[in-house]
Amino acid sequence: MIEHARRGLRGLWRMLPKPTSTPFTFCYALILLGTALYADFGDQETVSLLLRESSTDGAHLAERPLVVLIASALWVAGGLLSAYGLAFALVLAALERRVGGARTAGVFLLGHVLATLATELPVAGAVAAGSLPEASMHRLDYGISFGLMACVGALSGLLPRRGEVALLGVAVLTCAQDLIELIDPLSSWGHPIALLTGVACRSLIREDGSAGGTGPAAVPGPRAAEATDEDVLL
Repeated sequence: MIEHARRGLRGLWRMLPKPTSTPFTFCYALILLGTALYADFGDQETVSLLLRESSTDGAHLAERPLVVLIASALWVAGGLLSAYGLAFALVLAALERRVGGARTAGVFLLGHVLATLATELPVAGAVAAGSLPEASMHRLDYGISFGLMACVGALSGLLPRRGEVALLGVAVLTCAQDLIELIDPLSSWGHPIALLTGVACRSLIREDGSAGGTGPAAVPGPRAAEATDEDVLL
């Protein structure tokens, strides 16, 4: 049992982002770690102010869209204890190994932006039409979950069939649970939109029908197959 635990830890360590093999994910993860630490242990009044100013609500999107779209993706909802942090590191690192940092960043950004606009703009329209109160334009909305879900959709298409089904199955079940519980309607609808965005990006991040970049999946052979099987654990 101890040996199995050691193997599991070694496998997890190999899948985590590294500064040499996955620099984009590694640097981004460091930023998220820093903001999560500050959110958990920093001055809470300042944290609340920063989160409000980073929110991609309707009012902020109308005033300074580029600033809040970037700032909102610098925080992990739930802080250090959030499962989003580990999922981010594993999923984006696996995607970056296959398609490179630029494409990974593009998928993440596209999912983050499209899902945000697709959920917030209808709210703004409903407020303008008088169907929703003005307070709906000032809700708290931040985090990496939309971008992460887009990367899940893109990564699933680069895995062996078994891994694709498993990863998409988990993502679909998560989206379904969100929609059933509907605790936060905008996030609940944003997650499947982001997932579909990532799935739609599959053909854009491939070259000649295979993953681009210099990661293991771009180089055929036993070592590539071994690395791909490890990422099925995601």
